[in-house]
Amino acid sequence: MKKILLLSCCFILLFACQEPERDCPNFKTGTFTFEEFVGGELKQTTFVRNDSIEIDYYDEKIDTFSIRWINDCEYVMKNLRPKNQSEERPVHFKILKTEGDTYTFEYAMVIKKNKANKRYVRQGTAKKVSEETSRN
Repeated sequence: MKKILLLSCCFILLFACQEPERDCPNFKTGTFTFEEFVGGELKQTTFVRNDSIEIDYYDEKIDTFSIRWINDCEYVMKNLRPKNQSEERPVHFKILKTEGDTYTFEYAMVIKKNKANKRYVRQGTAKKVSEETSRN
């Protein structure tokens, strides 16, 4: 009985420690959607990304960003036409896991680390809706 219990525990630990799937290159380009609650209301962003540019469509506004890939799963995005000081700061994205046509990511403003500035990290899930890199 002890052997069965020990083997069961080893089996569970073996599968619990597996890395999540990360097929990041599949999500470098294409058309994507992302939903989040803003002020209690569900908002959707559609974005089109090629290797170096991302165009976001949100609330009847269009923003264009440059993309600099750090590795296959991380990139830094910078607004090309910032309207205020907070939009001037780049945003760091990291793809945490991929599954089918979706990926889970975390993102945060790029700031100099010091005691006063804490890095505020948020998470989201984006869905790839098309391989196309242009929006009709």
